[in-house]
Amino acid sequence: MPDNCFMQALDQRLSVPSRQLGEPAPDPATLLRMLQSAVRVPDHGKLVPYRFLQLRGDARHALGEFLAQRSRQRDPQAAEAAVEKDRLRFSHAPLIVTVIARLQPDHKVPAQEQLLTAGCVCFALLQAAQGAGFGAQWLTAWMAYDVEVSRHLGLIENERIVGFIHIGTPKLEVPDRERPDPAALLQDWQP
Repeated sequence: MPDNCFMQALDQRLSVPSRQLGEPAPDPATLLRMLQSAVRVPDHGKLVPYRFLQLRGDARHALGEFLAQRSRQRDPQAAEAAVEKDRLRFSHAPLIVTVIARLQPDHKVPAQEQLLTAGCVCFALLQAAQGAGFGAQWLTAWMAYDVEVSRHLGLIENERIVGFIHIGTPKLEVPDRERPDPAALLQDWQP
């Protein structure tokens, strides 16, 4: 199989830690172009079971303040360093796109498939960011699964945070990590 540009781009994908992402972020037009690529994912039933929230500027810090308060509510004995870490989680990258799964639980397409579609959007957005010359990292942590955080962000009952995609310009070159050998993961099924 020839080694083409598309395969090379996939082979070069890597995450840039959010702490290593700075300005500039994609401008609104570039973000929409990235999202145009990111939504080209498998979608059984054409449900479009996802949506996006973007956080820029002061909105990132406001969410950080809420997270610090929520962190204290969840664990009144939490170390100050842990609370401060939560306060600053969204302060590093200049843009965070929250990918939200919009699940239709009673639909013939299983909720798991809908969730997987939203997860594919997260991965495709990482690819689109890198293709546009930016760095990105897909993060979750406790706040992606916390009901109060979801309410604070305006999610409704059938919605779930699938990922916070931190996007910006890498401040330094990130070394690649060791990748698994696909040949070691591939098996033949025999009846």
